[in-house]
Amino acid sequence: MKTLKSFIKKSVIVLVSGMLLVSLTNCTGSKKGDNSSEVSSESKLDKEELEEKVREIVYPLPTAFEVTEMINKIEASYIIGITNKTESIDKYFTDKDQAINLGVYSADLSYASTYNMKQEIMTYMEALENLVVELGITGAFSISFIDEVEENIDNKDVLVDLITGSFYDTYEYLVKNNKEDLSLLVLAGTWIEAMYISCNISETVYHNPDLVKVILHQKSSLDKLVEMLEEHKQHESVQSVLSDLNPIKEVYDSIEETGITEAQLNSIIEQTNALRKKIIL
Repeated sequence: MKTLKSFIKKSVIVLVSGMLLVSLTNCTGSKKGDNSSEVSSESKLDKEELEEKVREIVYPLPTAFEVTEMINKIEASYIIGITNKTESIDKYFTDKDQAINLGVYSADLSYASTYNMKQEIMTYMEALENLVVELGITGAFSISFIDEVEENIDNKDVLVDLITGSFYDTYEYLVKNNKEDLSLLVLAGTWIEAMYISCNISETVYHNPDLVKVILHQKSSLDKLVEMLEEHKQHESVQSVLSDLNPIKEVYDSIEETGITEAQLNSIIEQTNALRKKIIL
């Protein structure tokens, strides 16, 4: 089992990678006559490789955008009311509830953004801002972030990049500030909400092969999430979430290569719905 030291080591890698990225970017400004074109080409390649490694370390799970985009591609309609009500934010008093619902609202924001639901986007942005303030992690948010989102509300590609980047920044900020337990709760909340949306956009999930594939695809991400939680289960809040996720994992682990049964799928949906109900209070 990995230790907290291992987790800190990952954070150091992130910082070093960031420093390398800055150095590589500076290299592209070389003067003529010093192989600038060659350096620029190599730097671009190295930068892309480093960004991918940073992404893997800082956010090893699929983003909620990747999940909701899968849903969008199978032409499922946006369902108003499926996401967590922003009025519920007043019920979250503990760091655990605030962190896990920061993840929930992040997934809801991704869902709204995937479908370009402008009013919902701004509503969830406000909810996230409130939770960030309550958790005392305003340093994780860029001062200009909300303005940039508003300015690009009609540009989905830019919006996706901005919001996804903010997820990475928040996770990295929490880890670097010795709040890895909160970072894991945020990740868990994001996964649970994205999973909940996937399980509830149709009344006949089992008879929609594409939707079944979306849900089956979450097995690997759940395995990664559980692995990360296991590393820090000395935190009571992390252990609690880990225990709550185990029933879902057990069903996934029981699925054979021949395919998922309707009973197994219904069990995953029921367990997901129960857990989501529990965390949003």
